[in-house]
Amino acid sequence: LGLSAALPRLVVAARRASATVTHGLHGRRRSGVGENFWQYRRFTTGEPVGRIYWRRSARDDHLYVREQEWEAAHTVWIWIDRSRSMTFRSALAPEPKIERAAVLGLALADALVRGGERVGLLGLTRPTASRNAIETLAQALGAAPPDDGGLPPQAFPIARLSEAVVIGDLLAPEAEIAAAVASLAARGGRGHLVMIVDPAEETFPFAGRTEFLDPDGGTRVTAGRAEDWRDGYVARLARHRAALAEIARRHAWSFQIHRTDRPATEPLLALHARLGEAGA
Repeated sequence: LGLSAALPRLVVAARRASATVTHGLHGRRRSGVGENFWQYRRFTTGEPVGRIYWRRSARDDHLYVREQEWEAAHTVWIWIDRSRSMTFRSALAPEPKIERAAVLGLALADALVRGGERVGLLGLTRPTASRNAIETLAQALGAAPPDDGGLPPQAFPIARLSEAVVIGDLLAPEAEIAAAVASLAARGGRGHLVMIVDPAEETFPFAGRTEFLDPDGGTRVTAGRAEDWRDGYVARLARHRAALAEIARRHAWSFQIHRTDRPATEPLLALHARLGEAGA
């Protein structure tokens, strides 16, 4: 995909996009029962003595309690389509679909961790709330091989208090997309579908003798008069999008379409608002 070489530039673009989200999401991280360290706090008179963390307390004149992070802290799993169809870029677009998807996913991750949330790349990384999460995720994304399936793995159902953000062109058969979403939502996790489209894929600006190539399967189709295909193509695309919207509605997920000739901040702000509503 050539994504590794472009990642430094895409990380910069992602940081610029995330900077437009001024406040970030309000996370749900707080002390409670869990496995991960959260913070040290002063021991309060009346608490059980067994809660004192003596190793930390030995450093100065105060007693401290070691608190763990509440297990239900909000986690957002991001999946970015790495199939070959995502490499498409027409003369109407400033960048390929894969680059826009990467910018959107990394910008969202950056905004989330600034708001105290945990993020991870589905199937590639563990969730993290580190301030350098954007670099960690970018490295994992650059090292990952192409995924010709065009859909997120079905072996990672999202927990009830977590969310998934699926970013791709979503051109797989509708039944396969429905199965992938149902698998992710099997444990009650919420999610969001973001369909990335090149403007040429939406407007079908082709005319005359045109050869179309399927980047995933290598199939070639030649149209003698491509303009005669436009109405049928637009109608089929509308039916496909309606099916995606119904799949999302069935699982209480959101669905939005983003054209690569529009600013990346538009879907980022929409996702930020929807994730915020879910967090509340």
